[in-house]
Amino acid sequence: MRRETQNVLLILLGGALVKIAVNGDYLRYVKPAQQPWIIAGGVVMLVLGAVAILRDLVAARATVKAAAPESSPAGHEAHDHVDDGHGHAHPARSAWLLVVPVLAVFLVAPPALGADSVTRTTARVPQSAATTSAAAFPPLPAGKVVELAMNEVVTRAGWDSNGTMNGRTIGMSGFVVHEGSTTLLARLVISCCAADAAPVTVHLKGGGADRFPSDTWLRVTGQVVPGTANENNSYTPDFVPATVERIAAPKDPYEY
Repeated sequence: MRRETQNVLLILLGGALVKIAVNGDYLRYVKPAQQPWIIAGGVVMLVLGAVAILRDLVAARATVKAAAPESSPAGHEAHDHVDDGHGHAHPARSAWLLVVPVLAVFLVAPPALGADSVTRTTARVPQSAATTSAAAFPPLPAGKVVELAMNEVVTRAGWDSNGTMNGRTIGMSGFVVHEGSTTLLARLVISCCAADAAPVTVHLKGGGADRFPSDTWLRVTGQVVPGTANENNSYTPDFVPATVERIAAPKDPYEY
């Protein structure tokens, strides 16, 4: 790869990293705690690319000045130019193709993982719950509707023998996933980045959410049916909605 291509790639990739870190698109890939590292990495790439370009410009100017007094036969100069073009044109064009994926990230950020990722991955209760005893689940706070992350709903439904959610109205949000005649509400839980994302799901009963297409974001309130989350159904509890409301996709689509 020619130096010019390397420098442009550094500038574009660094700029892309800074852009997604500032506008929040980085949340489609990693946890919020990674933002400072993304910004730092992008700034370092921008500086390295800028320094390399400046060094090349200075070196090129020095070469031109050093060669100015000299004269060469026109035919010889033309011959050198033709040889250089013949020897490097094709590799240069191939190297510039590497800019395409960088521009794709810079201009159009891919969407967050959604329903397709859930249908291709077995839903599971978070691993942290495997070592959590019933005593670790405190009573839910008072209130008509208790807002919980779906991660916590699934964990309590599968492991809380004290039944702290029994008879309580729970509010949560997630995206729709259709599996045959079953409608699920899902969230993806990540430990570090989207590459390790794993789904947690609840089974929406009553048909109130069946009309929404997959990947539609909903906020639901209702009650978890006790005893319906177990190993056989990948810890997917039944949830009977009292209200179903369509919402916009959140800026941060994952849970942690």
